[in-house]
Amino acid sequence: MTGKKLQIPAPVSGGIFLSYKCSSACQHCLYNCSPQWGGDWISEADATRYLQQLAQSMPASHRRARQVSLNYGVHFTGGEPFLNYPLLLRLVAIAYDLGLAATFVETNCFWCRDDDTTRQRMAALKEAGLAGMLISANPFVVESVPFARIERAARIGREIFGENVIVYQQLFFDLFRAMSLQGTLPFHDFLMRASTSLYQMELLPMGRVSHTLHYLYRKYPASHFAAQSCERELVRDWHIHMDNYGNYIPGYCGGISLGDARDLDALYAGIDLEKRSVLRALLTGMGALLQLGKAYGYEEQKEYVSRCHLCLDVRRHLVQVADFPELRPVEFYARLTDRRTLGEEA
Repeated sequence: MTGKKLQIPAPVSGGIFLSYKCSSACQHCLYNCSPQWGGDWISEADATRYLQQLAQSMPASHRRARQVSLNYGVHFTGGEPFLNYPLLLRLVAIAYDLGLAATFVETNCFWCRDDDTTRQRMAALKEAGLAGMLISANPFVVESVPFARIERAARIGREIFGENVIVYQQLFFDLFRAMSLQGTLPFHDFLMRASTSLYQMELLPMGRVSHTLHYLYRKYPASHFAAQSCERELVRDWHIHMDNYGNYIPGYCGGISLGDARDLDALYAGIDLEKRSVLRALLTGMGALLQLGKAYGYEEQKEYVSRCHLCLDVRRHLVQVADFPELRPVEFYARLTDRRTLGEEA
């Protein structure tokens, strides 16, 4: 941060949200995705603009690598990208034509109902230029997606993409196999059978987690987080996201927009903090954000599971009482408690 402007670096890796719409509303979702979101699919024009900018700004080693990784290259995400497979296929081809080789797509595998369709879609994506896939395997996804579909995606994915298939997380994939799981598994039943495995899960206490899974965490008063700043998260250059509404999202901080992702040059020139009171508070510390919230009528809770929980709770209040341009998309805050799934028709 310099003066009254926030300086952010060009990203070395990033994800493009096709939509926040998903076939599920997982309890651990950082971005509050669910079936209740409208499709609002990203336009090809916006997606192409994002990809062009990333192709220009990313280091060559990150653009051209054929080995996929969570922290370099470009990934297509959401929401669930396979809810709009034709759009996904077109964007993969555009990315490849722009020289972005290290691309992968994230999926919960809801669509992998049979071998033929799964193989056909994966092969077409590879032909279009996709380097690999990230397959979600965890106790929250299998609440709504039968594990047999996840297992099918991993098997055929490795047939098509070889080593460029990331199973996230392999620990749970192996655990479900050991259980001989084929269908779905309610999270309560998972806790009864294998709760200790959660200690090895990268379960970030932000997004929907702070509301749906708060009972898994120790809790603290707001004062415990008061001096903690979010500057490192706001200026990170890896695994940032650009969504279908034009928002540039820092890392995993759902519901926060640093500005227009279609104009990265303007963002790199510095973000005016005089017009971004929430960002200014976050850079100062949680205490400053809490005071901003109270100025707009926020009532402090007795305890929080993390500073991200405190931050989200204050922001959820602020977005209801005033217009803060950095709190985007607004619907993110309305989808915090969504739990229904699309079902078999998806």
